[in-house]
Amino acid sequence: MPELPEVETTKKSLEPLLQQKVMSVEVREPRLRWAIPQDIQKLQGQKLIRLNRRSKYILAQFEHDTMLWHLGMSGSFRLCEPATELRKHDHLIISFENIQLRYHDPRRFGCILWLNHETQNKLIDPLGPEPLSEAFNTEYLVNKLKNKQVGIKVALMDNHVVVGVGNIYATESLFNTRIHPAQPASSLSYEQIDQLVIEIKRILKFAIELGGSTLRDYSNAAGENGYFQQTLLAYGREGEMCINCETPLQNIRLGQRASVFCPECQPLRTVK
Repeated sequence: MPELPEVETTKKSLEPLLQQKVMSVEVREPRLRWAIPQDIQKLQGQKLIRLNRRSKYILAQFEHDTMLWHLGMSGSFRLCEPATELRKHDHLIISFENIQLRYHDPRRFGCILWLNHETQNKLIDPLGPEPLSEAFNTEYLVNKLKNKQVGIKVALMDNHVVVGVGNIYATESLFNTRIHPAQPASSLSYEQIDQLVIEIKRILKFAIELGGSTLRDYSNAAGENGYFQQTLLAYGREGEMCINCETPLQNIRLGQRASVFCPECQPLRTVK
């Protein structure tokens, strides 16, 4: 699933559409995670004014309406010349003045919705702070974790605690701060949490600079792959040697997700 750096990179790659007018909208398959709105045709004639990101949602503000876009498990946007051959899973085509925006999603877990009171209340309002914002700081995270007995990795991937720290970036941040992913969140010291906040911000910024991670089929709207996966030290490296101590990396499942760690560098501390 695309994580925060991939969504941020996708959002930036859509910026050529800003100030362009929608000429037509074609829905080829409305059945995504939720059905594409039947009145999506009202985008026709509206200019795209602004693009924002909240968590893993892209918020596309047009002149009179705002849409909420989510890539789901396998979704992607692509900017295409109108004559470009359609692909099997191109479900939505928005034609702008001189280019087309196509939404492609083989597994159809993404969503194309209006940002209205219902979606704001259901999908946006419950979210925690952005990890790259000032609101995500050591004092905030200390307070959020003090009563949580779940493993720290599970806590970091809880969107009510902080948004956008998905499996890849949580794994790498914990490896670099030498914290076991199953360490009870409430048992972390102030110093550990402070280091973790710093590392999460660093990792995410670095991943955005490298265009995110292309592990399977992710690419931005210009068709460009990310390169952060070339720097991975733990994620996906089960059985390989730790770069710090040459101990084989191990994998456990937390929250139904693979969690690779070094048993030597990231020991599970006994909670007294």
